[in-house]
Amino acid sequence: MSKKTPADYVQKWTKAGKVKKKCCRSKSRCKKCPVLALKRAKIKVEKKAA
Repeated sequence: MSKKTPADYVQKWTKAGKVKKKCCRSKSRCKKCPVLALKRAKIKVEKKAA
């Protein structure tokens, strides 16, 4: 069993259509922003490790 990295989660979400491939760089980031998705994935990985 290999450990998943935050990037693995973002790639999975992108393929599922939950995250865009590129950031549109709007002032307030949208829900589908890959930058915010990476932050969410990092939190998810930290919780699983604890």
